[in-house]
Amino acid sequence: MSHQPQIKIPATYLRGGTSKGVFFRLQDLPAAAQQPGVARDKLLMRVIGSPDPYGKQIDGMGGATSSTSKTVIVAKSERPGHDVDYLFGQVAIDKAFVDWSGNCGNLSAAVGPFAISGGLVDPARVPDNGVAVVRIWQANIGKTIVAHVPITNGQVQETGDFELDGVTFPAAEVQLEFLDPAAEEEGAGGAMFPTGHLVDDLEVPGVGTLKATMINAGIPTIFVNAEAIGYTGTELQDAINSDAEALKKFETIRAHGALRMGLIKHLDEIATRQHTPKIAFVAKPAAYTASSGKRVENGDVDLLVRAMSMGKLHHAMMGTAAVAIGTAAAIPGTLVNLAAGGGERSAVRFGHPSGTLRVGAEASQQDGEWSVTKAIMSRSARVLMEGWVRVPGDAF
Repeated sequence: MSHQPQIKIPATYLRGGTSKGVFFRLQDLPAAAQQPGVARDKLLMRVIGSPDPYGKQIDGMGGATSSTSKTVIVAKSERPGHDVDYLFGQVAIDKAFVDWSGNCGNLSAAVGPFAISGGLVDPARVPDNGVAVVRIWQANIGKTIVAHVPITNGQVQETGDFELDGVTFPAAEVQLEFLDPAAEEEGAGGAMFPTGHLVDDLEVPGVGTLKATMINAGIPTIFVNAEAIGYTGTELQDAINSDAEALKKFETIRAHGALRMGLIKHLDEIATRQHTPKIAFVAKPAAYTASSGKRVENGDVDLLVRAMSMGKLHHAMMGTAAVAIGTAAAIPGTLVNLAAGGGERSAVRFGHPSGTLRVGAEASQQDGEWSVTKAIMSRSARVLMEGWVRVPGDAF
């Protein structure tokens, strides 16, 4: 009986922010997977271990959560003013597809370090000691991210004392600037607020009419008030992820919001668009105990935010959703801004299930239209393993 041997593909397993994923240089992928298409998707699914009807991804590199079922492809950029192109693939866990519709803000923190270590950044742009500024083209959404990567003795510095709630151990700080973060989504006309309003009445059959802020910034996100859907904003994962009816309700709200935002044309299209848009709920500050046991007090935060990712409540906060939060908070009148107390603000610290996070944004209004020049936040990144990932030769 004949069999297909496994092939080896150079890869690096990295943590970026509160996510981790398998990183590839485009040039290292098999020829059939160097272009978008079925072969690439099949390869990445096999690497991660999807689709897995057991939902565990035992036979792959995935960790059976939205935060750990991720892939990244990086290449030298031919775009003026950029060092590398970065493409993110969110791999579904129990279904056979890869969602390319958005970015991963957390893994964005690992792109600069990976690119430098992988020889994709001009050595002349990397100091012996100091900070390397890596200019990244985020190919999923057509936006620029600037990563400030610490360098020691000519090498990426990974260890340090920067602490990030949702990550167990401290590491070196990587500051990210998301330039002009309003997402240019098909059907949304590139508008930050695709409906033309800061707050809409969103009619959701079986749920009711909800006040909603729907924004394209970082990643398309639908914000609703926690109290309007029966929550306080202090919930941890188990309170929602163990409730099948709650998960169904969130998915229904997400589908109707996506339709209203112009991201889909029919409600049934939402099944093949798991990564975007995100749905989150906000509340005014309140004390709670984070998943780590850390106590978060009223005065520690400006507001509370909980966000859903790939059908589940996220254990911390997606980096792209944090950009959406910072952007919306900077614009007076949005639900996020109102939950934070209203008025003009250039930064907020919000509470999430694992603790707190600070994000800043520079917003301005001209001729009645809001724009944000950039959103800023800090994450950390670390190489967990490097070498080769193996997949059966007939996997793609």
